[in-house]
Parts: sequence; C-alpha cells; structure tokens
Amino acid sequence: MSAAATGAPALDAARRLVVKIGSALLVGPDGLRGDWLRGLCDDVAEWRARGVDVVLVSSGSIALGRRVLGLPPGALPLEQAQAAAAVGQIRLARAYEEALAPHGVTTAQVLLTLEDSADRRRYLNSRATMQTLLGLGVVPIVNENDTVATDEIRFGDNDRLAAQIAVTCGADQLLLLSDVDGLYTANPKTDPTARHLPVIAAITPEIEAMGGDPVSGLSKGGMKTKLMAARTAVAGGCAMAIAEGSVMRPLSAVAQGARTSWFLPETDPQQARKRWIAAMKPRGTLTIDAGAVTALANGKSLLPAGVTDVAGEFGRGEPVAITGPAGETLGCGLSRYTAAEARRIKGQRSTSIEAILGYPGRAALIHRDDMAL
Repeated sequence: MSAAATGAPALDAARRLVVKIGSALLVGPDGLRGDWLRGLCDDVAEWRARGVDVVLVSSGSIALGRRVLGLPPGALPLEQAQAAAAVGQIRLARAYEEALAPHGVTTAQVLLTLEDSADRRRYLNSRATMQTLLGLGVVPIVNENDTVATDEIRFGDNDRLAAQIAVTCGADQLLLLSDVDGLYTANPKTDPTARHLPVIAAITPEIEAMGGDPVSGLSKGGMKTKLMAARTAVAGGCAMAIAEGSVMRPLSAVAQGARTSWFLPETDPQQARKRWIAAMKPRGTLTIDAGAVTALANGKSLLPAGVTDVAGEFGRGEPVAITGPAGETLGCGLSRYTAAEARRIKGQRSTSIEAILGYPGRAALIHRDDMAL
C-alpha cells in the first residue's frame, strides 16, 4: 500500500517545506556532486514557483573542506573539523547560489548552533530572520556553525537541526534526504524479513527500538537521530518524511511516489505553537484598550498604541498575560520588548518607537504569531 493511500501528506501540497541534505548525497569520492545538486535545485525552483516556501538544511561543509585541506578520512580533531568547516562552508554556499541563480532564486546562508535555539532572545532573532527571508522569497541554506561550535553547543547532526528549523519557521513538512528510503522494522541489509513502514502515526517505544547506526562514512546521523528529529517535528505540527535522495530530482521522486516513510504530525504548526505559548507562565501583564481588543479578535498583532498599562518585569521573548479594559484575561503572548521598553512605548504609535527608544524597533509589541488568545 502506498503512503498516499494510508493518509500521508503529499510533498507537492506543502506550504512551507524544510529539506535536509545529507553529506553522502552532496559529496562523493570526487568531491561535490554538481549534477545532483543542480537537479535538487531544479526541484527547489519548481516548488518555489508554486508558491512554496523552501528551506534547505545542508550538510557537507566539513566533507568539502577536508578534501581541499588534504585531511585524512575518519574522525577529525575538533580544531581540524572547525578548519575544514570554515573552508568548506564558503564553497557549499557558493555551490547553492550558482545552482539556484539561473532560476532567479535568491539564497541566504544561515549558520546556527544549539545555543541559538536554547537562548530565548537568540531563538526569537533566528525566527524573525527566517520569517523575513521567506517573506522576501529567499531560500535559506542552513547549516550548523561547525566553525565555532564545540561539542557542548552542537546539535551534533543535521537531522535534529532540520527538525528544530522546521518548528522554528512553522513548516508543515520536513523531508530528510538520506542514504536510506525510510524506516524498517529491522535493518534490511542484515534481516531479509525487515518490513518497510510507509506511515508512522505515533512514535512508540517499539518504533524507537527500530533505530540503527549510521551506515555512511560521511554522515553523522543514523536512524536514531532521524527518530529524534521526527519526535521534535511532529510535536511541533510538522509532518516528516525519510527518503533515499540519490536520484537526480529527489523532491520530484518523492512527490511521484518513491518509497518513503512519513511521520504524521500531532497537530498543525500554528496550533502547536499557540498551545506551547498558552502553557507558559506569564512574567508580566499588558492591559489593552477596547480598540486593541477588537483588533486582536480580528487576528491582528498587538501594537504599542493599544496598550494602557504594563505590569511586572519581563525580558524580550518572555510570556506576558494580555488583559482587557475591565481586567478580563484575554490570552498570553511573547513580548518583543522588555518591560522597561514596553512602559516607555505604551500608548504610542509604532512610528514613534525609534524616537522614544533611540533605536529602531519592531512595529508590534506582540506579533499575532506569538499570541494565544
């Protein structure tokens, strides 16, 4: 039975798609696989032409850099891995830029570490940057910042990084292109009775027990890391697929029914984010006027002009309660300003923020995507 027949998503129906590319697909024995990369980018351009936001999470910088530097195969000391990443990253970014430019697609390089998602301020900055890039039609090329990352601040593999990026930018689908075509009940290379699982509705202990080890000398992630990524993605409302990606047009192949394992989301990305915000304990309170109450009910963001009072002490990105003119609780949201800043700009037009604070700020005090009413 095909994945489509069992209720799996259709890749060509994605609204915002994150694609993770493994090192073994991108870098071969002779270096960068240029023909394969161009085929992938042909697909990316096709999806973009349909109006789909696309983010690429790409491995390969260390694999490319070590060839240039003549470093030996196998595990590298941290300083050599960082040097290889520094050399390889510029080549990787250039390769994507050159492959997408003929399609009129602009690319951007985004380098992240684990701290960028663990620290709330940096997480919000990363989210805002990604949303802005996608809003401008750019395809971000994301990689772990191996040049500066140490073991203590690493994701450790791009499967989990891709899942975090998918949740951060509100993607509805995540595709892990790998050297395997999905999840099996056992290792199909050693067990002839292993069955392929086209759709996984829930990640149970039995499913987790099916995880294996990496089979490629270039990649860090195995099925265990993919299952960890799936857990993150589906909890954030994002469907995730694992597919064998070595074909020349891998996105087209998946859309046309290539063997794939889909992990079904628990909800949609926006609902998952709002549930997460609603569960937070507020650090302060914003009281708003009747006009702002109406604006929020119509799906608008909360602007400083609609705020009449600020209570409590909170930092940027921290949760605050939203109350109406009579003190009624309306919901909770993540503030884009500190309590001190919010007090200075409350009741003011957004165009006055820079004059009041002395630096440019964001127009909304709480963006609608960061609000649970």
